[in-house]
Amino acid sequence: MIIEFVHRKYAEIRCDLLAYPLFEDEPEGAPAVVALDKATGGVVRAVHSSGEFKPKLHSTCLIHGPRGLKANRLLLLGAGKKQELNLARWRDLAGAAARSAKLAACKTVAFAARSEARLEDLARVCSEGALIGNYDSDLYKTREKESRELERFLILDLKGRAPGSAQEAIRRGTTVGDAVNLARNLGNEPANVLTPASFAEKCLSAGAKAGLDVEVLERGDMEKLGMNTLLAVARGSDEPPKLIILRIKGQRRRKGAPLYALLGKGVTFDSGGISIKPAEKMEDMKADMAGAAAVLGTMVSLAQLRPSQQVMGLIPAVENLPSGKASKPGDVVKTLLGKTVEIINTDAEGRLILADTIAYARSIGATHLIDIATLTGACVVALGMVYAGMMGTDQKLMDRLRKNCGTTGEKLWQLPLDDDYRKAIQSEIADIKNVGNRWAGAITAGKFLQEFAEDTPWVHIDIAGVDMDHDGRPFAAKGATGFGVRTLTQLFLRG
Repeated sequence: MIIEFVHRKYAEIRCDLLAYPLFEDEPEGAPAVVALDKATGGVVRAVHSSGEFKPKLHSTCLIHGPRGLKANRLLLLGAGKKQELNLARWRDLAGAAARSAKLAACKTVAFAARSEARLEDLARVCSEGALIGNYDSDLYKTREKESRELERFLILDLKGRAPGSAQEAIRRGTTVGDAVNLARNLGNEPANVLTPASFAEKCLSAGAKAGLDVEVLERGDMEKLGMNTLLAVARGSDEPPKLIILRIKGQRRRKGAPLYALLGKGVTFDSGGISIKPAEKMEDMKADMAGAAAVLGTMVSLAQLRPSQQVMGLIPAVENLPSGKASKPGDVVKTLLGKTVEIINTDAEGRLILADTIAYARSIGATHLIDIATLTGACVVALGMVYAGMMGTDQKLMDRLRKNCGTTGEKLWQLPLDDDYRKAIQSEIADIKNVGNRWAGAITAGKFLQEFAEDTPWVHIDIAGVDMDHDGRPFAAKGATGFGVRTLTQLFLRG
């Protein structure tokens, strides 16, 4: 899809669909509404007065052959309350425009960006939104598959501003939007296709295109290192584990400069192991690698956008299955760091693979750690499917991540990490056990990971409730969300 910035009057734009946002708190007599109503021969006032259209957020009204416009169709798009607008909402509105146009079999859409935001920021987020809205998750449909694809998305600035660096902003937005969709593709892949080995292959392929150096550690490498908690999770599967390290080509570490490590949980299928999950909705466990997908998407994005900070990505990729070789509740394993872990529940496997990966990242020079994982059902119970949980020892970094939420649209809620929670994971026979009781499960999982981060500044993001969308939204298809790509990319590009 071609995305362009256009500085012209909306009435003069020839396109299949013109999407025009209207605000909930915008009176019918507002100059912009009056002008649009006049251009369409009174249609706008008519549909508003009849109650057919109310500009609540993401509501729509499609008008065919609008008189006075060169567009074939006019889409009135509810933008909610003007005072609540931020860049994240503009991304979603652009996505809703793209998705509505696609469903209406349009090839070209013009989006009237009625915003006071900085032009470069607006062009960037609208580009991201258009690509996210144009994506569908029907990867393997052979029948009744919609072949509708948008060809051009025009961003119309109605403030008369010069284009400036809009084209570079569109390039950045396109890069991030494509990276989000890469993560979504991975999350939507079935587990018989996306094994740990094929995940490593996809990292090699995507890395070669984007400018990443990709290193893959095999089972033998991990055995020599002593990554026994990671290997314990992989024991039940015939699929060999992989530890994938992603580095941006040409990035040279300056003496004394920080090295950030992004770590993504990559369980390509999680049955729960011997502590097997209920059958209902187990198919969703193909997406238990959403954290890994977010790290790959972020690293692909950053490789093209060249952050000033040095960043690397680490992805432990495994399957968690029951078999005669599988780890059992009560087993004790020794980690790369030397600490021993009593495995109480084999379904608490994400923290086991991340424990060794955190220790390994530190051993190769990481000075700051951010892990992202579909780690706990407890986080879903606490925060639902709206916020990701966040906790850690680097408050400044967490504050920066929270500050960016209004731009990324990915909501983060900080949870406590008091030492009192450590009592729940004390083991009688080992240094630590991998689960506590039923209370504060998301936090005790974080306390487990903290044991391996030790004094290294660290942030943990639990995306268990936000990695998949089962209902679909006006601006995005059902399926994997790619949550985390925008959050992590924004952190390093704008800080």
